[in-house]
Amino acid sequence: MTMDPDRVATARALLAHLGVTAADLTGSNRPAVPTVAEYLPAVVAAASPGTRRTYGSSWRRMAAALGDLRIDAVRASDIEALMRQAAAGARPRRNSRNGRHAGEHLIAAARAFYNRAIADGYLTIADSPAHRVRKPRRLPNTRRALTPGELADINAAARSGGNDIVLDALILRLHTETACRRGGALALRLTDLDTDHALIRLSEKGGTQR
Repeated sequence: MTMDPDRVATARALLAHLGVTAADLTGSNRPAVPTVAEYLPAVVAAASPGTRRTYGSSWRRMAAALGDLRIDAVRASDIEALMRQAAAGARPRRNSRNGRHAGEHLIAAARAFYNRAIADGYLTIADSPAHRVRKPRRLPNTRRALTPGELADINAAARSGGNDIVLDALILRLHTETACRRGGALALRLTDLDTDHALIRLSEKGGTQR
């Protein structure tokens, strides 16, 4: 039987007026679908501390703009609009890329939000609006290693002033010798120091140890 486009449009308009989707009429066993604002606390509670720090601001942006919408009513265009807003409002820095990273960051946060919704059975990955928006293409990294002269200048500046020049010099030596992250240095304990063999145990990003 051929569908009448006018009747289909009328039916969709009626469902939208009632706040019902076609999936609600199929008798599926999916749980009742919450709004973005209602579901966000569950996403935050299930996230690791690092994930909350990384995506928290983007999740709050989603809740402010889309909070009253059910998570299955958010469109890909809604997510893309938020991405554009994040890119346009990014704080200009000397190494900024015209907000490209801010836009990419928002898409990653939205996908993390919808990955949790998929895991909880509210929708499938095909239904996720965040996964239908393409991330901005990442530009080549401009980072580079310090030259010996630059490293010497940094050490000289650290030794020339500050509240504890000895500690500053030791921290710089630690990073120079081990290439550890800031988190690795902050997580150091006395038990991580092996004075007999001049070794240290570093606990770094992602729970890795070396």
